[in-house]
Amino acid sequence: MTEATLSIANPAEILTLFGPRDQHLRKLRRAFDVSITLRDGRIRIAGEEENVNRATRTLEKMRHLSRKKGTLATEDVDAAAIEEGATIEGAVPTITGEEIDIQHAGRRVKPRTPGQARYVEAIRRFDLAFATGPAGCGKTYLAVATAVEALRAGQVRKIVLVRPAVEAGESLGFLPGDLRAKLNPYLRPLMDALGEMIDFDQARTLMEQDVIEIIPLAYMRGRTLNDAFIILDEAQNTTVAQMKMFLTRMGERSKMVVSGDISQQDLPRGITSGLRDAIHRLSDIEGIGIVRLRRSDIVRHRLVQKIVEAYDDDEKHHESDIRHDESLHPHHPSEDPKNPE
Repeated sequence: MTEATLSIANPAEILTLFGPRDQHLRKLRRAFDVSITLRDGRIRIAGEEENVNRATRTLEKMRHLSRKKGTLATEDVDAAAIEEGATIEGAVPTITGEEIDIQHAGRRVKPRTPGQARYVEAIRRFDLAFATGPAGCGKTYLAVATAVEALRAGQVRKIVLVRPAVEAGESLGFLPGDLRAKLNPYLRPLMDALGEMIDFDQARTLMEQDVIEIIPLAYMRGRTLNDAFIILDEAQNTTVAQMKMFLTRMGERSKMVVSGDISQQDLPRGITSGLRDAIHRLSDIEGIGIVRLRRSDIVRHRLVQKIVEAYDDDEKHHESDIRHDESLHPHHPSEDPKNPE
């Protein structure tokens, strides 16, 4: 059993959060299977740890939205709960994200899920934003679109798109060509996203003028980037030292977006992901936005969400089998021939 508390000093805000006849409160209790009570201006959430964490994050989103709008609709509560993995029967969450102005006559870019809307809002609001989530959530696409918007609006003078060159089962040494040719496949996803926002000839001109850079993470060492919009893609494949190096490149009037899918880590076994470490280490620092996208935010082909679900479920069963096997056959050092007592 785990507990968490939220301090709410304003009685009117509590009434807004709980809803008419406590309908919002009852919905959250059912959605996350937690106990939620109020005492002395403090909301107490109790239950299983993960459920408590999700319910607490949902209440915090509701509080932020109520302060922004002055009220909370049922659809707002549904959307906040669904973003945290709850299943709300009959819910049709509203998507409140504004269109991203990339000034491209043939292309309109707008968040398509509540999670994506929250992601874009975090990028605009914070100088440093982290995003995690499965493949197909638009992590790279929306970050690049927001960077192009900032460049067009004169908010930054440069866009820097960065990716770690980590092999996913293949070695760079076995690929043909020089170093540039070897690195090209790693940077191609960023180039593809950029190509949908800016005409090819214009993009090439901007890259020749050094207004847009697409580079491997290793090339960031020693730099300080002012007036820049910097995106680190596939950040789950950074080490802790690489992540620290990257984050400390931020200069004056710059923005950073760091995104990745922790479930698709390609680092050697035993190496801690810099993305996972940074989110844990920096989560309490004011001015940093952290967004967790979920399977419900996948907007690729309809089969992609089913594929992600199948792999996630299989991994959970595999981990459960391992734990069960270990409980039946506990390991003792004296039984290990490589580790005799």
